[in-house]
Amino acid sequence: MAIPVLESVKAIEQQYRTGEEPVLVMCSDMNAYICKYMRSSAAAYKLACELIGSLMAMAWQLETPDIAFVRIKSAHWAGRFAQHSLSAPSLGSKQMEGVVDVTPSTYGDVASTTAMLRQLMKIALFDFWIANEDRNANNANLMYDVGRSQLVSIDYGCILNTATFEYPLSQLTTTDTILWSDLFRHLAQGQEKTTIQAIADSLKEVFSENLQRVGVLVNQILDDMPEEWNLFVKPEEQNEACFDSALARKGRMKSNVPQNVVKEKLLQLLDEHWTAEVWDNFMECLNDNTR
Repeated sequence: MAIPVLESVKAIEQQYRTGEEPVLVMCSDMNAYICKYMRSSAAAYKLACELIGSLMAMAWQLETPDIAFVRIKSAHWAGRFAQHSLSAPSLGSKQMEGVVDVTPSTYGDVASTTAMLRQLMKIALFDFWIANEDRNANNANLMYDVGRSQLVSIDYGCILNTATFEYPLSQLTTTDTILWSDLFRHLAQGQEKTTIQAIADSLKEVFSENLQRVGVLVNQILDDMPEEWNLFVKPEEQNEACFDSALARKGRMKSNVPQNVVKEKLLQLLDEHWTAEVWDNFMECLNDNTR
C-alpha cells in the first residue's frame, strides 16, 4: 500500500503524556493523526519500528490504524510544545472513532467470545514473532472497537526487542506477553481446552501463510522509509542532542537507521530457526497460562 504524505493544517491540539509524547495533528486529508516524531537517534529507531510494526500488522490482517507520514509545520507547534525538525516527517496513526483503550479497569467490557479470544491469540502470536516487549499485562496497547467487536492493535515502537538493532532477536518470556494478563484470562475463562487448542491449530496455518505474505514487504519498507530517518551519523559523532550545527544548518536531524541494518533485522524475522522457536514459545506460554 502507498503511504500518504500529509501536512498539518492547524495548531497541534493535544500532546499525550506517554513515553514518546505523541501529538494529535489535524492533517491535509482532514483527518486527525496521532503523530510520533524524531527527537533523537533512539527515537529514529522507534519510528522505524512503528513503520515496520504497522505494515506487518496490516499484512497479518490485524485491525490496526491507518498510517501516514506527516510533516508538521513550524507554525503549528503551539508554545507549550517543543520545536522539532520540519524536514524529518513524523509517523501518524489515524485517530479512530468508537474505540476505547483496553486497560486493567476496562478489559471486562470486552465481549467474552470465542471469536474475541482468537483475535487476542493472533495478536499474541504476532507479538512473539515480531518480539514486541511492550504489550503485556500492564500495558495492553490495544483498543476495543465496541460497534464492530474488534480488538485494535496499536503502538509498535518497542517491537524487535524494544528497537534493538545491534543484537539478534530474542524470545519473549511468559510474563512479557498479553497471554499473561487479566484480559486473556477474561476471554479464556469458561472456554474448553479443546477449543483453545483448536484456535491454536488454526493459527499455525495462518502463521505460515503470513510469513509468505510479509516476505515481500522487506523491500517496500526500506523504500518507504523517509531519507531523513536513514541519515547515517558515525557513532563517534552521536550524542543525545537532536541536532548538531552542520545538520541544523541543513535542517536535518541526526539519526542512525541505515537501511542495511534495518534489512538485516527484517530478514531475521523470516529466518526458519526464528519462526520455529516463535511457534514453540507461543505454545509453551499458551499452555502455561491455560492450566
